[in-house]
Amino acid sequence: MTTLIAAPVQAAPVATRGHRLFLTVLALGTALRVLVMLAYDTAQLYWYDSFTYLDTAVRMRPSGAFHPAGYSWFLWLLRPFRSVELVAGLQHAMGLGVAVMIYLLLRRRGLPAWTATLAAVPVVFDTGFLRLEHAVLSDLQVIFLLVAAMSVLLWHERVRARAAAAAGLLLALAGLTRTAAVPLIGLALLYLVVRRASWRTAAAMAVTGLLPLALYAGWYAQHHGRFALSGSDGVALWARTMTFADCARIRPPADLAPLCPNDLRLDAASEYVWDPRASLNRLGDRFARNDAARRFAVAAITAQPLDYLRAVAEDTSLAFAWTPIAHPKRVAVPDGAFPVGRWRLPEENPLIGRVRAAYDPDIRGQRTVEPFAGLLARYRWPWLLHGGPLFALLLVAGAAGLARGCRAALLPWAAAVFLLVAPVAALDFDHRYVLPAIPLACVAAALALHGLRRALPRGAKSP
Repeated sequence: MTTLIAAPVQAAPVATRGHRLFLTVLALGTALRVLVMLAYDTAQLYWYDSFTYLDTAVRMRPSGAFHPAGYSWFLWLLRPFRSVELVAGLQHAMGLGVAVMIYLLLRRRGLPAWTATLAAVPVVFDTGFLRLEHAVLSDLQVIFLLVAAMSVLLWHERVRARAAAAAGLLLALAGLTRTAAVPLIGLALLYLVVRRASWRTAAAMAVTGLLPLALYAGWYAQHHGRFALSGSDGVALWARTMTFADCARIRPPADLAPLCPNDLRLDAASEYVWDPRASLNRLGDRFARNDAARRFAVAAITAQPLDYLRAVAEDTSLAFAWTPIAHPKRVAVPDGAFPVGRWRLPEENPLIGRVRAAYDPDIRGQRTVEPFAGLLARYRWPWLLHGGPLFALLLVAGAAGLARGCRAALLPWAAAVFLLVAPVAALDFDHRYVLPAIPLACVAAALALHGLRRALPRGAKSP
């Protein structure tokens, strides 16, 4: 029978000398982020995601499409400063904060300084995280909230009601920032059940985790007539099925038949959301048919469950490729380099002018600034430690620890796996969507390997 391993919780030493290695890494990471701020004349703004977030922050009403308003609330708090560059600067600080939380949590769990520092290294130096921090996108906020929630839950060996309530609120905010994080509340509640937490503890998390979601859904219903967090879940899942759906097997009712795949053959499920030739888009406003799209998707998955699982597995496997794979093929492969050049905005769209007038009059297309951009272009995250192979090793290490009963790694490992698979199951694979899973996978692997080392017989060599 496997023995459960629970590493004793130890407070990290107060003396600065015990943290010199991590402080050195943190200083280098800070310098790197200063260089990023100097190398680009403004924050990275993406059409149309960044402007949807900013528009919601200005109007303070929930978007009827993909994005819930959690990130827009953060932008609203910064609106008086009228600067997207300030947004990027604060997000760089939050990125360093993620590394600090990882380090402190692992030291608290009794890991040595070098191991805790190593687990935080990807967040500090990976160009993928640095570029997310510099963009007006919700990803960095999701990562920050999820790592904070995991830190609160794992800080003590026994989860107390107060900690569970705080973690539930953090997870709710993560879900209101990106809906893919919502099921993690259920995962955390299941973790409390497995750890035999008291009913008061589980109830505290359930209330603080679910009540904000219900209140937001009510606010959404006031504006869009539907009790939901967004108006795109059906459209996304419909697009997921377009790569395998066979209406001869699905036999949809007459009102759903127009949603069957046409002769269009696209190389990624997400392409069907935006391509005007896709069957859903030929009917007009795609989001106005969100409910019908969901019904079709459920019917397709029910009729072809193995085809659905095969599509999800194939796209998820792209995360573990030795070299990054373009998906869809029209996008650039993330090579770890910082781009150099000038990028313009589609000024003909009135949304840009409206956001510029209401949020930041200096919003513009981004360009690089020399000599800082030249220096930054020479920086590349070491290719051997970036991307698929390392991520796979982290998940395998976490699984190995779980197999030996290291329960401390259970929650971060399960959350990392979920964050990897859920976006693919709901829509499609994207290299950007893998990044939120990496910090949690680092925490899980560090805890698991530390637990395995403690489980070795006295005198045995650690792996």
